[in-house]
Amino acid sequence: MADMKRIQQLDLNLLKVFESLYQEQNMTRTAERLHITPSAVSHGIKRLRDCLQDPLFQRSQNKMLPTPACQRMAPMIIDTLSRLRQILQQWGEFNPLSSQHHFRIGMHDALEPSILPRVSRLLAQRAPHVTLSSIKVERSQLKRMLAAGHVDFVFDIAMPIKLPIRHQKMLDDGFSILLDKHHWLRGGMSAEQYFDCQHISVSHRPSGAAVEDLYLQEQGLSRITSVRCQNYYAAKDMLKSANWLLTLPTSLARQLKDDGLEIVKVPFAMPAIATHLYWHQNTEQDHGLLWFRGLLTELISVKLPSQVALN
Repeated sequence: MADMKRIQQLDLNLLKVFESLYQEQNMTRTAERLHITPSAVSHGIKRLRDCLQDPLFQRSQNKMLPTPACQRMAPMIIDTLSRLRQILQQWGEFNPLSSQHHFRIGMHDALEPSILPRVSRLLAQRAPHVTLSSIKVERSQLKRMLAAGHVDFVFDIAMPIKLPIRHQKMLDDGFSILLDKHHWLRGGMSAEQYFDCQHISVSHRPSGAAVEDLYLQEQGLSRITSVRCQNYYAAKDMLKSANWLLTLPTSLARQLKDDGLEIVKVPFAMPAIATHLYWHQNTEQDHGLLWFRGLLTELISVKLPSQVALN
């Protein structure tokens, strides 16, 4: 069994000697190919033998033939070296048609139905070998996650933030009310009737006001919240056969509406909710991330069917 301590200290140049000897099966030709002496080849292979605790090659007439273990492991090592060379040759370049890059977007799960399907379809068309992950990022961790490279971009509501985090506005959406189709206010309501009703609030946070409540508080208003839940789909199901109201972004209301629900206008002025795209300024020289940011901007420039509040 290989010595792990020695492997951690291994001079990776020895793998080039190993690769060449495996392919040439001759010490002299290996030395000529690597522009070193045959004794240097022999010394390098000896060091690798000591590390891996295997003879690696056995002399047979004028050939150096691989041992069974060497024969089994060599193709994987050579393939890894080949892929490493390809990566280094493409350093700084990004070709979407051939890239196998993995992009990571920080995103509230309520945004996924609106954005991820369209992003994935565009990637399939323009970068067929690229992969994508959507990752939940707590707002308090946004800067750290971007700085550490745990995510490439984050979609979140507009918030005060300083360099080195950059951002741009991507989406705006107003608010509407979703309610049961048999609700007595299904035809519309006054502001007074809105505040007399009981409401469902949706937020991932354990406490604190939801986004729509923050807007109401700015106007000195408050409402009666009977149920607070974490998911708009759960809230939608609770509306049916009940007298509660659910205030949410208009596009999400359209997405959630079915034959059992109605959409009604909010009977007073509420500002639109803005969603921004955030990234770290250190990534602005990365050609792949620049390309992906351009794709996201293009995607959002064609109005998305569903923009949602991120409570």
